[in-house]
Amino acid sequence: MLEIRRRHAGRTVLAAAAVALWAAPAAAQEGNEPGGRRPRQVVPMDSARAAMLYVSNRHEDHPQADFEAQLKTKARTDSIFAARSKGVMQYRKTTYKSPVDGMEIPVYLFSPLQTRGARGHAALVWVHGGVHGNWDQNYLPFIIEATQKGYVVAAPEYRGSTGYGAAHYNAIDYGGKEVDDVLGAYDFLKAQSYVDPDRVGVMGWSHGGFITAHLMFRGETPFQSGAAIVPVTNLLFRLSFKGPGYQRSFSTQKELQGLPFEQRAAYVKRSPYYGVDSLKKPILVHIASNDEDVNFEEARPLVDALIARKPQLAETKIYWNPTPGPVSVGHTFSRRVNRQTLLRDDSPEQIDSWNRTWAFFERTLKPGGGTASGMPVRK
Repeated sequence: MLEIRRRHAGRTVLAAAAVALWAAPAAAQEGNEPGGRRPRQVVPMDSARAAMLYVSNRHEDHPQADFEAQLKTKARTDSIFAARSKGVMQYRKTTYKSPVDGMEIPVYLFSPLQTRGARGHAALVWVHGGVHGNWDQNYLPFIIEATQKGYVVAAPEYRGSTGYGAAHYNAIDYGGKEVDDVLGAYDFLKAQSYVDPDRVGVMGWSHGGFITAHLMFRGETPFQSGAAIVPVTNLLFRLSFKGPGYQRSFSTQKELQGLPFEQRAAYVKRSPYYGVDSLKKPILVHIASNDEDVNFEEARPLVDALIARKPQLAETKIYWNPTPGPVSVGHTFSRRVNRQTLLRDDSPEQIDSWNRTWAFFERTLKPGGGTASGMPVRK
């Protein structure tokens, strides 16, 4: 039975993180503790608090979703993409194999209506967010913008994404194999004759920014540049800060089955913050001081580390109390979209963030043609 000890009002209180009450040692109950110490007071377990704190490591306890509903939602999303793409951009959906284990990864491909021929286009791998998320219609206005600027966009639905059934959902590997799944999108793009493999970038918000940072901090990477917006940065800090409710989404994953105190090396490896020194190509990072998902306490250390140790490769900006997005206040400040019209719902901060992001990729990927330049200018 797992015991949790804490100090309170000068005495040791024992709370059992199990269903049964803690059974105190007989010596303590009888007042015969060694050394003549006063007996410990036996306090009944607070079962409600114990249940709140309990975090299972068993994969069979991984929360299951309504997979049938997810499939229907995904079908509706795909129909919206197909309809809204007509006359605006080329759209198709297919799959490729993950380079790590051959798993089939669904992928959306968006291209300009008129392609330029062999190696004519720069490209972006665009990574969706969410512990269990997926590519949805909220991305539509930004995708259209990208293709109108000449980019080809691949949007992979890496393992753990919703809308593809139980097996794909339960294969979630946060910060692990999912990163390789997304890396596989580079080879998928490279196989498109009109994509220039020397002008491919990667970007994403939140968990998508987390994967983006991982790919840029690997040292050797095929991506010329990356934009990580409000990215998850440090799982050791994050799981502690968010508490048991959030921890349960990680501890039951097959490749982890434990929390940071049990799997410290794995969580360090899965936290981009610890890979800053491996950065070799330009990265842009935007964060928000009023972010209620990737809280400022988590996000700022990454920005500070980039400024201190990679000033020639990192373009960063902190947005102080930006106009809230549709959910989670500052976390969605730069992806404000009207859900009815699927058009941008711009705020001054959203406009600024996107202007900087497109300018960054203009310098590093040259979507209009030419040779990518590399080094960003610090703002």
